[in-house]
Amino acid sequence: MPTAENKDKQLLWQPVEQFPGVGSAMGRALKRLRLEKAVDLLFYFPRRYEDFLEIVPLAQLQEGKLAEVIGTIREIDQHVADSGRHVLYLLVEEAKHYLRVVFFNQPFLVQKFQRGQRVLLRGTPQSRGGRMQMVQPRFQILDPQQPVPTGRILPVYGLTEGLKQRQLRWLLERAVDRLVGLIDEAFPMALRQQLELLDIQSALRQIHFPETREQAEAARRRLAFQELFILQLALATRRHRLQQNPTAPTIVMTPQIRDRIVGRLPFKLTESQTVAIEEIARDMARSVPMNRLLHGDVGSGKTAVAFAAMLNCVAAGYQAVLMAPTEILAQQHTQTMSHWLLNSRVRLESWTGSTSHRHQLAERIAAGQIDIVIGTQAIIQGALKFKNLGLAVIDEQHKFGVNQRALLKRLADRDPHYLVMTATPIPRTISMTVFGDLDVSTLIRPDHLKPLVHTYLGTPENREKWWAFVRKKLHEGRQAYVIAPRVAAEGGETSPGSAVSNAEQLYESLVHGPLEAFRVDLLHGRLSAEEKETALRGFALGKTQVLVATSVVEVGIDVPNATVMTIESAERFGLSQLHQLRGRVGRGHHPGFVCAFSTSDDAADNQRLQAFAEIQDGFQLAEIDLQLRGPGNLFSAEQTGFPPLRIADLTNDQGLLETSRQSATDLIAADPELVLPEHLRLRELMTARYGKYLELSAVG
Repeated sequence: MPTAENKDKQLLWQPVEQFPGVGSAMGRALKRLRLEKAVDLLFYFPRRYEDFLEIVPLAQLQEGKLAEVIGTIREIDQHVADSGRHVLYLLVEEAKHYLRVVFFNQPFLVQKFQRGQRVLLRGTPQSRGGRMQMVQPRFQILDPQQPVPTGRILPVYGLTEGLKQRQLRWLLERAVDRLVGLIDEAFPMALRQQLELLDIQSALRQIHFPETREQAEAARRRLAFQELFILQLALATRRHRLQQNPTAPTIVMTPQIRDRIVGRLPFKLTESQTVAIEEIARDMARSVPMNRLLHGDVGSGKTAVAFAAMLNCVAAGYQAVLMAPTEILAQQHTQTMSHWLLNSRVRLESWTGSTSHRHQLAERIAAGQIDIVIGTQAIIQGALKFKNLGLAVIDEQHKFGVNQRALLKRLADRDPHYLVMTATPIPRTISMTVFGDLDVSTLIRPDHLKPLVHTYLGTPENREKWWAFVRKKLHEGRQAYVIAPRVAAEGGETSPGSAVSNAEQLYESLVHGPLEAFRVDLLHGRLSAEEKETALRGFALGKTQVLVATSVVEVGIDVPNATVMTIESAERFGLSQLHQLRGRVGRGHHPGFVCAFSTSDDAADNQRLQAFAEIQDGFQLAEIDLQLRGPGNLFSAEQTGFPPLRIADLTNDQGLLETSRQSATDLIAADPELVLPEHLRLRELMTARYGKYLELSAVG
C-alpha cells in the first residue's frame, strides 16, 4: 500500500489545473507558460523583483514622486463617461488626510473594494483641485491580521493572456506553502557545505518570496548551480560512456602519411591548423569514437584540417563522408578537394539532391569503391550505406538539427569517428554547455593572413554616396554582394529602407536603379538547386557582377574577386552572422569593403552594429553576441538537443559553470553510474531532464 508520504508526493505530479485554487480556465493559461504539473509552479522563477518602499503618510506626499501609502477606503464611486470609458473612484483616508484614487476601464475592481478596507497603494501622486490623486496605482488589500509589508520584496513573473501578476503571486504562495516540503534534496550534505549552497527547500522559498535581495541572490545561486550541475553531470556521463565503448576503427597517422597529405595542400599550414590535425590524429588512433568540435574564425582553414583527417582515414583503408548544410557549400568542398587530389588515386564523389545515377553510385559506395563522399543531408535521407565508414565530418554543424546529425550513425555498421565544424567562433561558456561532451579544437587565423576589410555603418544621408562607391569598384573589375534578411516582402511592405529589406525587392530596385548598368543576379533559399548553382557559378566565373542574396551566402562561399558587400536591415542579423557575411569579401588580393544599413532605433541593435563596425575578431564578437542576445539566440534547443536553461545565465554565471563542470567530472569519476545512495536523486534529475538527449549528444 502507498505510504502517506508517497501519497503526499503525488500532489507534486497532479495536473496543474487540479491544484487548489487553479481550475480549468487558469490551468489553460498556466499551460501556455508550459506549467503542466503542480511541481512546475515551484520552478517557474521570477523574472525580477519589486521592492516595496517605506510607507509615506498621506500628509507628506510629494507631487510627481513615486510613493507607497496605506489608508482606509471611505468612499467608492463609479460612472461611465460620455466616451464610454468606465471610471472607478476611491477616496482613501489616513489620519484625516485624503487621497483620491482613479481606475479606468476596470469595472471588475468594484467587486474587490469595500468601504472600511485598508489598502496599500503604490503610484505617483498628482495634485488635482487641491487634493492629491493617484491614477491606476498598484494596490494590495491588506489583511487586518497581517503586518504591513513595508520594505518587502515581491516577485515579478512572466505573464500570459488570462493571468494577472497578483494571481500568480497568490498561486505561488499557496504552492510554496503546500509543495516545497515535498521536494527532496539532491545534493549530498558534503557538497552543499563545500560550495556553501542553500538546501533546496530554503532556496525555493527564498527565490519566490525573499525578505532581502541577499536572500534572493543566495537562492538563485543554489538553483543556477543545480541547473548547470545537472547538465554537466549529463555531459560527463555521456563522455564516460563513450570512453567505455571502443567501437571505432583505429586509424594511425604516420609521419609519412602526414607529409604526403600536407604536400597536397597549396599553402603552408598555420600553427593552429597543425595543432588541430595532431589533436584529431590522436583521437582517431584510438578505438573510442572521436567526438571533436573544430571551430575558428572566418577563413581560418577548417576545410584543410578536415581534408587531412579524411585523407588519413582513406590511407588506413576506410571511407570518409562530409555533410554540408547547402548544396552550394557541398559542391564548393567537392571542387576544392578534387583540385587538391588532382592525379591522386583517392576516389571522391558528391551526393546531393541533384545527384544523378544514384543507384549506381550507392552500389559503389556500399562496395567500398568510393573513398570520400561529400554532400548535403540527402546523404542521410535515403538508404545509403558505407562498407567501412571511418570518419563523418559535419560542416557548419549549427545548421543541422541534432536529429539529423544522429542519423549519420545509420550509415555504417559501427561507430565512425565524428568531427563537427563551424566557422562561428564559440564562447567558452557555450562550448562547455551546448558542446560539453565534445573535445574542442580552435583555429586562429594569424594576423598577417587576415583579409583587410573596411566596415562602415550606413545612414540614409550617405546611401547614394555608397552606391557611387560600389559602382566605382565594379568599374574597376571587382564584384559585389547585396544582402537582405528575407527572400520576399511580408505584410504589404513595398519600399526599400522603409521596412525590413527583402532580396526580391532589392533585386528589382537595383536593376532599375543604382546598378542598372551592371549584370545583377539573385540567390536565395527558395530557388531550386539548379537555379542556385547557376547563380553561384555565374558569380564565381565573373559573368555576374552583383549577387543579391539572403544569408545563404554566409558560409563557405569563396569568390576572391568579390570585394564589396552591402547589408540591408543589418539589425536583423546577429553579430556572428554579420561577421560570417563580412568574411565573403576581401578573400583575394584586393581589400574588402562592407556597409551595413539599419532601419532600427533600438539601442541594443545599434550597440551590436557599432561593435561589428569596430571589431574584426570573430571570437571577440561572439562573446559580445552572447552578452547582448543570450545563448538561446546563438544555438537553439532544437539544434543543440538540450532544453533551455531556466535560471542560470551563461554570461554572468561563468564561475558557477566552471565549478559545476569540475564537480560533475569529479563525481562521475568516483561514481560513474551514480549508484551510490547519496547520488540516486541526482541520477533521477539527470535522467528526467537529459535522458532522451544523451544518445543524441554523441554527435554534437
